[in-house]
Amino acid sequence: MTSWSGKWALVTGASAGIGAALAQELARGGTNLVLTARRRERLEELAQKLEAAHKIQTKIFVADLAQADAPETIFQFTKGQGIEIELLVNNAGFGAYGEFPSVDPRKLTDMVQVNCAAVVHLTRLYLPDMVARKHGDVLIVASTASFQSVPYISTYAATKAFDLLFAEGLAEEMKPYGVRVCALCPGSTESEFAEVAGQAHIAATRANRETAEKVARTGLRALAAGKSYVISGLGNYLGVLGQRLVSRRLVARVATRMFKPHKTA
Repeated sequence: MTSWSGKWALVTGASAGIGAALAQELARGGTNLVLTARRRERLEELAQKLEAAHKIQTKIFVADLAQADAPETIFQFTKGQGIEIELLVNNAGFGAYGEFPSVDPRKLTDMVQVNCAAVVHLTRLYLPDMVARKHGDVLIVASTASFQSVPYISTYAATKAFDLLFAEGLAEEMKPYGVRVCALCPGSTESEFAEVAGQAHIAATRANRETAEKVARTGLRALAAGKSYVISGLGNYLGVLGQRLVSRRLVARVATRMFKPHKTA
């Protein structure tokens, strides 16, 4: 994690889960951090903990990436602080579980805004400076759901497919400029994600859940190694590989059996 020692990283969705774990891994390697999320108290607590433990600098900025102007306000904050962002971590994201017609439409459109539009906007804001100085890195947190349709979290899976393809394309575009781009694709992870998405009962049955810390290390190491994407966990990798051997329709049918809500009387 020393690739970014003494430099600045911006981590979105840093208040919990994989975002907080990414911040901790980077701090351990001596990276200064701009932490952004919606929950100020959690950001302040994390910032104080990391400063004390690793003698780094931190800045926090409260923002809701469901708001279309949030990426610009974050960018202007770092510019105003005179901070050069060497590593942009697009981690913020959320899902919503249930039959599509029953999910709050605002939640669905906010999901697309946070998981896709904000990722594009933030990346577009920070990449030009990276290109100009011929170095910089972007990590985009996608998902193993990026590789398939997933009924009952259909919108979420589609947004993560977008993130994966966006990262892979950018990785090739940016190579001539010395800028690395990588998509991190975790599977079931010990975090608040499943609870917020309303699928904690499904996540609890997954035997191969990984810790957020392990996922964070996997993503940062892959980025430092110049990979365009990485699947965290051997079981998850084999699962994705297996999907390529059967029809997409069969994969969707299997996912349906796994995710279909149980009807209650």
